[in-house]
Order: sequence, then C-alpha cells, then structure tokens
Amino acid sequence: MTTRKQFKPVDEQIAYLRKGAAEIIREEDLRAKLEASVKSGKPLRVKLGVDPTAPDLHLGHTVVLRKLKHFQDLGHTAIFLVGDFTAMVGDPTGQSETRPPLTREQVGANAKTYLEQVYKILSKENTEVRYNSEWLGKLTSYEIVRLCAHYRLARMLEHEDFRSRLAGNLPIAVHELLYPLFQAYDSVVLEADVELGATEQKFNLLMGREIQREYGQPSQVALTMPILVGLDGQRKMSKSLGNYVGITEAPSEMFGKLMSISDEMMWPYFDLVTDRTPEEIAALTAKVKSGSTHPMEMKMSLAQEIIAGFHGAAAAEKAAAEFQRVYRDRQAPSEMHEYIFDRGEDGYPFDSNANPKLSHAIHFHGIVSSRAEAERLIKQGAVEFDGVVIKDPTFAINMNEPGTHTVRVGKKPPFLVVVK
Repeated sequence: MTTRKQFKPVDEQIAYLRKGAAEIIREEDLRAKLEASVKSGKPLRVKLGVDPTAPDLHLGHTVVLRKLKHFQDLGHTAIFLVGDFTAMVGDPTGQSETRPPLTREQVGANAKTYLEQVYKILSKENTEVRYNSEWLGKLTSYEIVRLCAHYRLARMLEHEDFRSRLAGNLPIAVHELLYPLFQAYDSVVLEADVELGATEQKFNLLMGREIQREYGQPSQVALTMPILVGLDGQRKMSKSLGNYVGITEAPSEMFGKLMSISDEMMWPYFDLVTDRTPEEIAALTAKVKSGSTHPMEMKMSLAQEIIAGFHGAAAAEKAAAEFQRVYRDRQAPSEMHEYIFDRGEDGYPFDSNANPKLSHAIHFHGIVSSRAEAERLIKQGAVEFDGVVIKDPTFAINMNEPGTHTVRVGKKPPFLVVVK
C-alpha cells in the first residue's frame, strides 16, 4: 500500500514559498493546487528548465535553484529539466541579436557539469532529472505545425526582445519564435503544476500556462525570482561581465569577491542566496542600522554562510580567517600565487634586455584586464610592491637582483614575483 504523503499547512507553505519571489501568477491558483495536494497526499510537480549554455554555474543561477529546493523541502516533486534540445535552438530572451546555437557535443559536456553543481543545492535522490530532447527531438513536422497553430504571431511579437528588435530594424530568425513554444510544450509533457524562472522569463512561463490549456491541461503557476545583481552593483551577475561569484571557485576566492559588494547589496544577497527568513533579515538590518554590528562584520557573516553551503562550514571558516589575516591585519596569506621571472627561460614574455614595468607584469598575469587599468591603479596608489605604495606607472622590476617580492593590487589577494 502506498503511504499517503503528509504536507505542512497551506498557509505555512505559501509563506515559505513567497520568500524572495518577485511574482506568483496566480497566487490563488498556487493556493488551490496546494490545498488539493494536502487533501490527496499527491505532491505538486515543479519544473525548472535550464539550458546548459556554459559549463559553470554562478550565484545568480542559484537564486531560482534555491526556490526549487524550497518546493523540494516541502515534499513536492522537483523536476530539473536540462534543455539539451532548446540549447541548440537558442533562447532569444535578453538578446539583441540571434544567439548562435550550440553543438550537441557542447551541450552534452555542459549538462554533465551542470548536474554535478546543481546537486550542491538540490537533493540528488529526490530530484527528477529530464532532458527535453526526449520529446522535442521526436516531434514530427505535423506536431510542430500543430503546436504553432495554438499561438498567434501578434502575441508572440509582444515579447519585449522581439518588439525592441523590430523597432530597431534588427532581424528575428523564425527558429527563435519556436523557442518559447518549445519551452511551453515541455510543461505539457511534464504536466507541470508550477514553473520557475527569473523575471526575464515571465513571457515564456506565461506562454506555458496558455499552451497547457490548449492541450487540455490545468494551467501551471508561474513563479518568478528576481535577477541577482552582480559584484559591480549595477548589472545582472554574468560571467561575461566579470561580476560573478562561481559556486565551484575556491572558498578564499569566493570570500574575497563577496566582501567586495557594497553594504546596501548585502541585503538582497541575504534574501536571495541564503535561507534566512524575512524576519531574521530585518533583525540583522536593525543591528547594522543601530551600530551594534559593523557592516563589515555582517558582510563577513554573509560570505561565510554562502560559502558553507557549497564547500562546508570548515572551508568557510578558513576562508574567513584568511580574509581577516590578509585584508584586515595586512599579513601575507598562508598561500600565494607565485610568478617566475626568468630572462633565460624559453617563452619569457618581456624584453630580455630591459626591466619589465610592474604594470605590464600585472596585466600579463591576468590580475587586471588591461595595461591601462594597471597603470590607473598604480597612479591611484592601489598597488604595493614589498609593502611600499607605488604611484609611478613606469616603475619597473629590477631583473638584475634575484629575489622574491610581494605585490598587492587593490583588494585582490597579494601574489609573489620571483626574479631569477
């Protein structure tokens, strides 16, 4: 005999699921589905679709993943849908031009690493993993035409990205119009009760509601989550913008990046990437406002909490101690990157007859993105060489004196330059 599943009271579930959510469309529908679930003992089917367009996840990706975990925590079925077929089509959302489709090999490699990282948040045993190539790859031409017949072109062109491209006389490829329809059809096949996505996915999620009705199913609830702003405090977190915190990065690297966010940005991070309740976050905010807790201490607590979720409490504590040692106590870290400068070595990147400028060395080793940025930081007094602030952008490393030198650039971890 199948054991009837027991769920928490509906009001308690709603309160938990509201945390951090941007919009629930419609909340009354969610309440009705939860009430039916409690009565029947049958869990809701909650879908999150992700196209594996890159190999690594960052904190921005985890915002909606955490909401899927919340449903999982409440006993509902978490469906992690790998968009291996749709990734080869290319999502037009947020794109000002046609996104180049990925190859099957790229998608397969990315999907493998995605799942390894996703299980840092979701319970592997209680997650239903599906691939939309299972059904989208088998659709006949007739079935695709039938799917297209369920939606009007005028409605499709209400999509903000399509509308702005039309206004700017920019091209829209026909396959891009199919993407939202394919995503909606995923909900039909999976019989989704709820679909999760970022706020920018709202159009696609709402289309899922309509297409389900067209196929004789109840409409899913669309729950959107805010987009996490990156380390620059202005644009959404993105690897291409360099304002991201990767969840597989070393704990010390994550800690340093998180400590670089502004004091104001702490609170959205507490809300979206920790399990703190709204009441707990309000209490923490009050402590900072009253002066009983310094913003730096609160930010260190945030960084430690986030890192513990991915690397464990011991690694988070070690990263915090290292940050305290290097940035607050101005001591050298226990481990430092070492760059060897040897004019006699094959492939030596600088003129072997001259001393390399410090700015060139900083740029060459990837500490900053350009020589100009390195020179700007030196002029601002943000670079130290053996504990001495350097403000001369022409300062050069003396290659005639073998030895080891410590270099600091802004808030980045110090590193060693070894002259041989």
